[in-house]
Amino acid sequence: MRHEQGAAHAADGYARATGKVGVCMATSGPGATNLVTGIANAHMDSIPMVAITGQVGTALLGKDSFQEADITGITMPITKNNYLIKAAEDIPYIMKEAFYLARTGRPGPIVVDVPKDLQFKKINFKYPDSISLASFKPNFKGHPKQITAAAKLIAASERPLIYAGGGVISSEASKELLQFAEKCNIPVTTTLMGKGAFPETHELAMHMLGMHGTAYANFAVQECDLLIAIGARFDDRVTGHLARFAPHAKIIHIDIDPAEIGKNVGVDVPIVGDVKSVLTALIEKVGPKEKHPAWVAKLEEWKAKYPLGYKDTGELKPQYVIEQIYRITKGGAIICTEVGQHQMWSAQFYKYDKPRHWISSGGLGTMGFGLPAAIGAQMGRPDAVVFDIAGDGSIQMNIQELTTAVNNKLPIKIAVLNNCYLGMVRQWQELLHGKRYSHTDLCNNPDFVKIAEAYGAVGIRATTKEEAIKAIEESLKIKDRPVLMDFRVAKEENVFPFVPAGQAINEMIID
Repeated sequence: MRHEQGAAHAADGYARATGKVGVCMATSGPGATNLVTGIANAHMDSIPMVAITGQVGTALLGKDSFQEADITGITMPITKNNYLIKAAEDIPYIMKEAFYLARTGRPGPIVVDVPKDLQFKKINFKYPDSISLASFKPNFKGHPKQITAAAKLIAASERPLIYAGGGVISSEASKELLQFAEKCNIPVTTTLMGKGAFPETHELAMHMLGMHGTAYANFAVQECDLLIAIGARFDDRVTGHLARFAPHAKIIHIDIDPAEIGKNVGVDVPIVGDVKSVLTALIEKVGPKEKHPAWVAKLEEWKAKYPLGYKDTGELKPQYVIEQIYRITKGGAIICTEVGQHQMWSAQFYKYDKPRHWISSGGLGTMGFGLPAAIGAQMGRPDAVVFDIAGDGSIQMNIQELTTAVNNKLPIKIAVLNNCYLGMVRQWQELLHGKRYSHTDLCNNPDFVKIAEAYGAVGIRATTKEEAIKAIEESLKIKDRPVLMDFRVAKEENVFPFVPAGQAINEMIID
């Protein structure tokens, strides 16, 4: 990679696309500190990653030596664990332990800091066969009494709703979630991180909830009498005004991390355990449920009344571009995103039927994530079609990684929704601050087509619907290098629905 932040995001994208541990490496000092944003991003989204950093020699530690940075101290709050190696003989065991911790239980990033003199030392190498840590014993099986209590609540419920998060994908439990939802006839809404955990073309799919979720999902949360949270953490972008979230619902919360249960929302039945294991046990306990006719009818009414949509004004709309990417790829592409309006439109207008096809920065909201993440995803899934849907602001954060994609002949497709604004900030300035557009106008953007060509990639510009379709189709024919498509879209298009900060999630600006 051309920048260490890009390396961290690429390792993250690789991990999300494959389910394996992503790995990145950097030198000491600024090299290590440049990884910090990517490490924090992986930490917020529970992504398994091992970051290996160089360090000054052991004799120079703590003396403000050239390019010395206390990377273990810096990353302590944003890692699952980290290590400063003091003896070369410890390297085999620590590396084994780092990978074990990164992927076991709730996944997360690990930093291993290796002083320079230890990198050159010869040892008698012996890699341990297994790891056993007395202080780290995650509980995989849910308590039988709690599972029975959950089954009783489900049987008694008339308006149940499943709220599924990224933990379903981490646990590889999408199949079990589908079986559970179908057996009990319970609708499913997902978080931004949970997209693809449940097929979005399924009749029970309520799609994404929260600040930019569907109106019908948000109404369902506020009206349900039972909310079954599975591998989700009740973050503020989902709950809105916390005291008014799901006011009529009893809550079941399934999560492998006991620290998440009860952290933001009080629950009636907590179940600590691996999602796959708990759902497998729960499926055995619950009986087939009637379709809750009144509840299902109400949900269908909301779906019909409040569909996702946009106004056709003759301009090239960003939502239209994403719809065409979905149509032309037949819903089978891996979609990576940067962060901003384009990210939310990508979540709304591309339907994800499989896990690990949606790769986006959730908790940290990191601009510049998408391009390097797409590189990691394409390396991990070489036969997949990989898109980075980007904004004209975000794409410039790590645009140097075009060189990496060109050098490795990676056929990633970069769709820049170019509206000449930092769109999400501009939207807030319009709707909440009287159109005081302060430092969001990107009218001096570079020519992205020329930039792509300068890096050795293919550049295509589209300003009309016809040109947009042609650009997408043309990009899919190119197999030996990246393609950057500069879509000149409507400048002041907004993302709706929109829940203003501090409001309940049913208090939306829908249109």
